[in-house]
Amino acid sequence: MVRAWESPLLLKITPYGDPLLRRQSVKVEKVTAEIKQLANDMIETMRVASGLGLAAPQVGKSLQMFVIDWAVLDEDRDDGVAYINPEILEKAGNNVNKQEGCLSIPKVYADVIRPDKVKVRYTNVNGKQVEETLVGFAARVFQHEYDHLSGVLFIDRVTADVRKDLKPGLQAILTGEVKPFDPEHPDESLMEKEER
Repeated sequence: MVRAWESPLLLKITPYGDPLLRRQSVKVEKVTAEIKQLANDMIETMRVASGLGLAAPQVGKSLQMFVIDWAVLDEDRDDGVAYINPEILEKAGNNVNKQEGCLSIPKVYADVIRPDKVKVRYTNVNGKQVEETLVGFAARVFQHEYDHLSGVLFIDRVTADVRKDLKPGLQAILTGEVKPFDPEHPDESLMEKEER
C-alpha cells in the first residue's frame, strides 16, 4: 500500500561495500505518489544525516533519482529538490579540485576534480521536465549525486596514491567499525556536515 504524502520516514543509508552502490540505476517510468513519498523521505533522511545530497541507491533503491538540499547551498532557499531521471547535457567552466565526502562512506574525505558548471535536465516531482545550468558548489553536488546512479563513488575519481591513503577509513566501514546513518541506531553514526 502506498502512503499518500504522510510524514517522511527516515531511511537507512546503504554503506560502502554494498553491491547496490555499484549498480546502474533504472529509469523512473512515471512520477507516482510512491516516488513523491520516496523523494520526501530522502530529503528528510539527508537532512537528519547532515548531508547535502542523497541518491536513491544510497537508501536501497536502484532508481535514477536523487535529492539535493538547496537550503544549504543557497541562503535564499529552504527547499530540498528531487531530481528524477537526471541528465548532464554539458560540462563547462573550470575544473576545480575540492574536498568531497559521502553519506555512504562516513568519515572518509578526498579532493575530487570536477567542472564548476553543468547544464542539466531532469524531471521534477510534478512530472515536469526542467533544464537549468548549475554553477559552483551546486554543480559539484549534482555531479556527485549523478555519479551514484551509474555506480560511481567519489573515491573512484581519486588517484591510486590517494585511494591507498583512504584504505583504513574504507576498511573501517567494511568491518562495521564506522557506520552510515541508520534511524534504528542514530547514535552509532557520527556525521559531520560536509559535501556528501
